[in-house]
Amino acid sequence: MKRFADLTEREVLALSISNEDEDSRIYRGFAEGLRTQYPASAKVFDEMADEEARHRTMLFDLYRTKFGEYLPLIRRQDVKGFIAKKALWLMEPLNLDEVRKYAETMEFEAERFYRRAADTTRDASTRQLLLELAEVESGHEDIAHKLEQTILTPSARAKEDETARRMFLLQYVQPGLAGLMDGSVSTLAPLFAAAFATHSTWETFLVGMAASVGAGISMGFAEAASDDGSLTGRGAPWLRGSVCGIMTTIGGVGHTLPYLIPNFWTATMVAIAVVALELVAISYIRYRYMDTPFLSAAFQVVLGGTLVFLAGILIGSS
Repeated sequence: MKRFADLTEREVLALSISNEDEDSRIYRGFAEGLRTQYPASAKVFDEMADEEARHRTMLFDLYRTKFGEYLPLIRRQDVKGFIAKKALWLMEPLNLDEVRKYAETMEFEAERFYRRAADTTRDASTRQLLLELAEVESGHEDIAHKLEQTILTPSARAKEDETARRMFLLQYVQPGLAGLMDGSVSTLAPLFAAAFATHSTWETFLVGMAASVGAGISMGFAEAASDDGSLTGRGAPWLRGSVCGIMTTIGGVGHTLPYLIPNFWTATMVAIAVVALELVAISYIRYRYMDTPFLSAAFQVVLGGTLVFLAGILIGSS
């Protein structure tokens, strides 16, 4: 890698051209990734990509008049000082807020680069163009804002916000809720069966941890294998599986941890209280995100949890 201070004027211009070309393609990638779910925002990024392409043309015209047709291959990764970025534009599905923040960072870094590049060149025309581009990059936030005002009308923004909400439900809330319900309810029977069969808090704790971790692994793989998200829009399988598996484990561990208390009856009372809180939390999540009436959600969840809880106690006491 070369230090920026060691670059020649020719290499600085070549790097500038490479950066504009890469930024244009990144914006185009954002536009393609957002087009299905967020068409208005995709159009904004199309406009930004066209703007970067115009910058590349301006820079290359200047380069050609000074150094000819041959353009050396020099990129960000060839120069020290540039921060390596994750290839966000290759990820599916794209998160709209994350994309906008990423674009803001790109424009800020581009402005700094052009100002520093202008300080290193002795040619007046090159310095003038680099400073002009720095000003353009610093004003891109205003350009993006104007584009959003023109393209992202209130109705378009409302539609995209609703799409974002639906994606959040599909990718995080639904698998998380399924995991939390399974972990909170399915582990009740083995936990309380072990508790009333042994009256040993430590052995009960081990059974509860084994049930919670086992259920988390099982639910995680089951959710990930349910579909690849290409048709349903539910997102990457590994993401849904991780959310579901982690929430399943959390649901079981919550009422397992009280059995670290040495006294059996104290631990059991605390565990029962934790179970009650878990069932209320599940009911609220269903009410808040799944549009289920709270009383209906509470009745369904509490009834199921109570039956499993009683089954565990009866089996453990027999």
